[in-house]
Order: sequence, then C-alpha cells, then structure tokens
Amino acid sequence: MKANPFLNTLTLAGGIALLSTIIGCSANTEKNAVKTEQAVAIATFKLKKDKLNTTLQLPGELSAYQQVDLYAKISSFIKTLKVDIGSQVVKGQLLMTLEAPETNSQLAAAQSRLKSQEALYTASKANYDRLYETSKTPGTISKNDLDQATARRNSDLAQFEAAKAARKEVAAIRDYLEIRAPFSGIITARNVNLGAYVGPSGKGSEFPLLTLQEQKNLRLAVSIPEMYTGYLKTGDQVSFTVKSVPDQVFIAKVKRMSGALDLRLRSEKVEMDVPNMSKKLLPGMIAEVHIPLPAAASTFVIPRGSLLETAEGIYVLKSQNNKIEKVPVKKGRESEDKIEIFGNLKADDLLVAKPNEEIRTGQLVQP
Repeated sequence: MKANPFLNTLTLAGGIALLSTIIGCSANTEKNAVKTEQAVAIATFKLKKDKLNTTLQLPGELSAYQQVDLYAKISSFIKTLKVDIGSQVVKGQLLMTLEAPETNSQLAAAQSRLKSQEALYTASKANYDRLYETSKTPGTISKNDLDQATARRNSDLAQFEAAKAARKEVAAIRDYLEIRAPFSGIITARNVNLGAYVGPSGKGSEFPLLTLQEQKNLRLAVSIPEMYTGYLKTGDQVSFTVKSVPDQVFIAKVKRMSGALDLRLRSEKVEMDVPNMSKKLLPGMIAEVHIPLPAAASTFVIPRGSLLETAEGIYVLKSQNNKIEKVPVKKGRESEDKIEIFGNLKADDLLVAKPNEEIRTGQLVQP
C-alpha cells in the first residue's frame, strides 16, 4: 500500500507540537523551582542590650491611717452626745456618756460588802494582836488559841481583799459608761441618738456608736503583680493622682511591703504613707498610681513590632545562616514602643524587624 504524503506531514507536525509543549512545561517547572529556592529580602536588625526605664500604672486605694469603730461595753442608754459627724476630737476627749441604773445599785452593794469585810478583818486582826502580845508571857495563852486567831485573821483578810476586787470591778464597769477618743481624728459616722438603747449584743449593737478616723495621714495600698515585685523597695518614691483633683500630682514613699504574694491575685500588697494636712484626699478614694521601674542591669530590648505573638506562644524570628529560626521568648517590662525580652538569644543576633506568621521556619532570607 502506498503511503499518503499529507498524512505523514500532519503526524510529524503534531509530534513536534507535543514535544514543544512538554519542553515548555519542563522549563516553567524548573523556573518555578529556582524561584522558590531564591532568598527573600527582609528587614532585620542586630539585637542589643539596653536599660529600659519604665513606669507601671496601677489602681490604688486610700484609707485612714487609723480607724476605729466604738461600741458599748455594757447594756445602757445614751445619756449625753457631745460630738457629731465631722467633729474634730483629740485623744482622751469625752465623746458621749451612757446610763445604766443597775450599775449604781451594784456599786452600792460592793461598797457595803467592802466595809463589812473591812470591819471583820479589823476585829480579827485586833484579837490576834492581843493574843500574840499576851502569849509573850509563858503559860498565859495556849498555842492552839493563837493558831485559831491567826487563821481567823488570815481568812478575814482574804475576804477583805476579795471585796476590794469586786468593788474595783464594778467601778471599772462604770468607767465604760464614758466613751472617749482613743486617738486624735475626725468623727466620720454616728449611728445613735440621745436615749437610744445600746449594748454588747442583741438589738442596739448592730452598728458602732461612732466611727473615728485619723486623716492627717493616709495609707495608699497597691497590689504589685508578681513579675514587678523585684523592682520596688522600701523608701522608693511614687506619684499618684485622684479624680477629685486630676490636675495635681501627689507624692508618697513606700513604707511597708507585705513580703508575700496574695494567693488569689498573685500580687504583693504595698503601702505608702501619704501626708494629708490639706485634707484634699479622703479615705476610700481610688488613686491612679505611677510606679517607676528603673533598670538595674542591661537586658535585651526590641521594638514592639518585632515580637510575634501567636496562639502557640510568643516568638522572635532570627536569621541564622540566612534561614529563619523561631525563638520562643518571655516578655518583661514594656514601654510605649519597646519591650524587654528573655530567651535563648545573644547579642548581635539578626532578628526580623516586622515578623508575621507567613514567614516560615527554614525559609531562605537575605537580611
């Protein structure tokens, strides 16, 4: 059979076209592979140590330097009331007097018993003294009579001392009918009126008679988070503001540190003493406290934007031999644009300036 020249020509043309397509695809694949292996230019910087001085802002609460709620020791009635809310008082000043009629009869009974026991003791002592003097003459007084007189005298003396103690106890109870200021300050609460019944228990004891506060000095209490407890010490100065006078900055010094963490808040309670002679500050105010955190030593500090925070953790991206390496770190103190980090890093490491999750570990980069 004779070959068809046209069919041969068509077959040859199709083979050439197919071969060209295969060669083109291979070339594109090789180009893509080369393109994938090429290093990507990326902005980096050298890691350096620096001292980061920051300020920690925390809420604090002002409270009175001293505060006491005054209650009635015995069941009684309000007889006189000499102070009211806002009254300035001094230590030992009489604030109110109470009235308990039954204590008058108790005191009279105690005094009567005291006089009776005193008379018995005086008589038994005189009898003993006479017998003792007589016994100095041999054969006049038997030893048994003298011993009985001695025992009688000692018994009456004991009863006399008990009567004196009982009278002293009743007198002490009567002293509780006078309520006096335990320290100088201001009366901030009054919960009773003249004639009201008060007592140590039951109705009349639900609320204190008076509340006394010392406000010339206040306490400022702040809870310092665990990670910042090492930066603060006794004597450090802090500043704070309050909403009532937002344009004024107040100064206080750290006076007391608890030395232990609150198990619920994981923080340490710190107290500052605040002079308040001007009375601009009041107990119960919430203060915005600014606590300086000076750097004691140099640490690694990077821009905030160089930290990569993901669901898996906190990282920085390091260029090691032109390949990306993820390094887990922990955050320290922070400022507006910088942050302190701790991790397996050393000075002059190349870190990616603006990392993101699209940059993969092992990726070739050109710093």
